[in-house]
Amino acid sequence: MLYSLENDKICITVNDIGAELFSVKTKSDGFEYLWQGDPRYWSGRAYNLFPVCGRMTEGKYTYRGREYDMCLHGFARDAEFVCIEEGKDRLCFELRSDDATRRIYPFDFRLRIRYVLSGSSLRTEYEVDNTGAEEMIFALGGHPGFNLPLEDGRSFDDYRLEFGEAREDVSELVQSETCYVMHEERTYLLENGTTIPLRHSLFDHDAVFLFNTCGSVTLTAGGEKSVRVDYPDMKYIGFWHLPHTEAPYVCIEPWTSCPAYDGEVDELENKRDMEHLAPGGHFCAGFTVTLS
Repeated sequence: MLYSLENDKICITVNDIGAELFSVKTKSDGFEYLWQGDPRYWSGRAYNLFPVCGRMTEGKYTYRGREYDMCLHGFARDAEFVCIEEGKDRLCFELRSDDATRRIYPFDFRLRIRYVLSGSSLRTEYEVDNTGAEEMIFALGGHPGFNLPLEDGRSFDDYRLEFGEAREDVSELVQSETCYVMHEERTYLLENGTTIPLRHSLFDHDAVFLFNTCGSVTLTAGGEKSVRVDYPDMKYIGFWHLPHTEAPYVCIEPWTSCPAYDGEVDELENKRDMEHLAPGGHFCAGFTVTLS
């Protein structure tokens, strides 16, 4: 089922499957900013990632010596959420643990995904409550894709990803040929200390995952239309489209964690950058997309 929300600047549509954004348009001209899931390139639009981000080696992990299956980006993106709030400026969706989730993820939880409109900005908020009797381990992330070009007369290569301030210590996760993380990192040199020029070949080795960034990046060609993503709550920011294609979109992905190490099945207790939430604990994070 689809739910809609609008203000005087933008309108959005959200699917209860995965609580996934299905449309993000400006009211003034009806322009669709969100990638619309063409299966030739990527059938998704804006996945919500939980309880892991990225690939798990052999599609599995262990917890306290027991093996569990886990799909790419976790199960929340395919789960049916319940819309628990339809307000003037917000929609809130909820997913609770049940017997089916416990078979692949042995924790009791409540996950809420809230969308809040403010002017030309859309805030995505994640809330996790540990409703069980033991520590809960998880990660969260967003995976929104944005159509390119944003304006007539532009091409994909006209666009750039421009960070809000110059940083010399931006680092990249080194990935294997099979798109898992390696045990090494390297400095990522931004043009003029702020910029990644877009080209399709940038994604020939899958995504670019960075950290130590300033927490704000803008997709722009210097024209009237742009997309800014502010993600101060998230350690990582990834950029992706389907490799070895001229796909007309780019995903901007704020994550709290990262994929598994190449060739290693994760022990959840020791997996890198996971959140550890005590019984009864509450966790919040999110990111904001601003359209122009």
